[in-house]
Amino acid sequence: MEDFKSQIHKYHSLETYFKKKLRKYYRRFTDTTQGAVVHGVQHLYFEEGDSIYRVNLANCHQQPEILLSLSAVESTASLQRVRLSPGEKFLAATVKSDHSEEASCVILKLGDNPAVTHIQRNVFSFEWARDEVLFYTSQSNLRSLHVYCLTFDKGYPETSLVYEEQDSRFFVELWCSKDKKFITINCNSKRNSEVHLINCFCPSRTPVLVQPRTADLIYHVDHRNEELYILANIGPNSEYQLLKTAVSSPSIENWRLIYSPGQSVKLVDMELFDQHCVILARTPQCFYLDCFPLGNVSHSSRIMLPPWACAVEAASELHLKGDVFRFKLSSPVEPPKDFLYSPVKRQLFSEEGFTKKVQTNCTIMHTDARSQDGTLVPMTVFHMGSDRQLTDRPLLVHVYGAYGMDLDMAFKPESRLLLDSGWILAYCHVRGGGELGLAWHAAGCLTKKKNGLDDLKACIVQLFKLGLSQPSLTALTASSAGGVLAGAFCNENPELIRAVVLRAPFLDVLHSMQDPSLALTIEEQEEWGDPAMNSSHRDYIASYCPFKNLRPQTYPSIFITAYEEDQRVPLQSLWSYINRLKDVVATYEEVNGKAGSSSTIILDSYPGIGHSGPTDLKKSIQEVSVHTVLDAILWATHL
Repeated sequence: MEDFKSQIHKYHSLETYFKKKLRKYYRRFTDTTQGAVVHGVQHLYFEEGDSIYRVNLANCHQQPEILLSLSAVESTASLQRVRLSPGEKFLAATVKSDHSEEASCVILKLGDNPAVTHIQRNVFSFEWARDEVLFYTSQSNLRSLHVYCLTFDKGYPETSLVYEEQDSRFFVELWCSKDKKFITINCNSKRNSEVHLINCFCPSRTPVLVQPRTADLIYHVDHRNEELYILANIGPNSEYQLLKTAVSSPSIENWRLIYSPGQSVKLVDMELFDQHCVILARTPQCFYLDCFPLGNVSHSSRIMLPPWACAVEAASELHLKGDVFRFKLSSPVEPPKDFLYSPVKRQLFSEEGFTKKVQTNCTIMHTDARSQDGTLVPMTVFHMGSDRQLTDRPLLVHVYGAYGMDLDMAFKPESRLLLDSGWILAYCHVRGGGELGLAWHAAGCLTKKKNGLDDLKACIVQLFKLGLSQPSLTALTASSAGGVLAGAFCNENPELIRAVVLRAPFLDVLHSMQDPSLALTIEEQEEWGDPAMNSSHRDYIASYCPFKNLRPQTYPSIFITAYEEDQRVPLQSLWSYINRLKDVVATYEEVNGKAGSSSTIILDSYPGIGHSGPTDLKKSIQEVSVHTVLDAILWATHL
């Protein structure tokens, strides 16, 4: 932080201006951010501030009762997951501090005098089977490999091991079926999965294996009416399809196809109700719902969601009875808006009273860029006003392109601030991400990782061809694994951008993937490769690794935010990157006689915070305001 302040002291007034503006925007949209809500039979449980409360459903006007202050468990804590036991005798919640990836599970015994009865450390996921039986996965050094059963029926907590994963490429997580009859033990690697079923009515029984892990088979399981509903990647181009089978015959040879999405469609989620199934899917341009009766798939109906929607979030209400699918829609500049879909009535409702949709004259443009190999890469672009005279507008380009994950396009007040300030915001859905399904991810990982780099270049060039900004007014931003493409782009095409703003970026792929002592190296070999044992992987990674390919040339101004307690991207690796970057820039300036005229390079580190960044609103606004100031000034002038 001191490094940053020393270099932008002359822009102090601008920094102050953006802090004030950001506070105003965060206050303006705070009512759009709701914490977890759990509906019980007797009470409603909800999060507000740093506490969990409950209110009696028979008397909703009474003063809410505080059950737990999160700060009493962890300093600067955030709530991760909340689960209510079936008979509403216990409530369990995981609480995580900023400085650690491991969370603590707090179990409260409810009743007339609620009290904390147990705290289990290092918990990743958990689900109740019965009131006195809780299953959880333990987490250590970013790994989740064990499932335990925690019982309270003897008056004190007793723990027993249920499952132990032997393959370090896999990560273990628990989920409960919507009908609350089974807990699924989900063992997932980047390319394979395996599911075991725990019967909630007989939790002491040995979990039942659905389908043994098979090469390149990924599947997820839910339950309804003694049948398993399975999302599996066995469709055309290895995309997801929905299948079902009887609980008594769960293996793959008994799976029967009941739903398959069309081409260039990503199956996002599935919700099972008493008599219906709702599929949430997306194309590059929009989201939609497909609904059909469980007994007659041919009687399906399709509901198109609003064209401005770029992100979908399942509603936080848990244990809510009734056949209603609740979810939120948002975009980077549009605050979350609540929606309800009734499968029975086949109607979509908007809960106008919960959140307000802010009306703007924002233009949303869905367009494509043709990559080097001819592939069309989708982009989503936002700007204010007409399409005229956009060449002189500043442009902020977002990219991720890893792990089959969609680029984050949820609402952020800072994005809305930049839009209102005249910026163009562009989101590049490059290969390696998940926007176009599993095949889109496969086309941008391992020895195809550079496809994402080609896609990013094609997107930025196409933006300029469309008259959207110009290189001297363009900034590129990325977080975590998105730093690979952003960092590689700086090495290959520095003339196309003026500034880069990175948050906890992964930049030294080659060294990290050759070090098995690092927490995620083995798990992530299916994404990046195994350079320690495979020479072709090593050579390929070396050809694009941001750290490996730093060289004497002109670079854009680069600002990196790092977190001292980050277990995923160690601070030392970012210091090494920054120091080497400064060396190659200095070498270039010395050889070409341009000392002091090149880019500004800053590493801003935050103490006591892990990879996800600060959860405290004040600290978060401080960090975001620094990024916003840099977005505003780095493209405009050399520091």
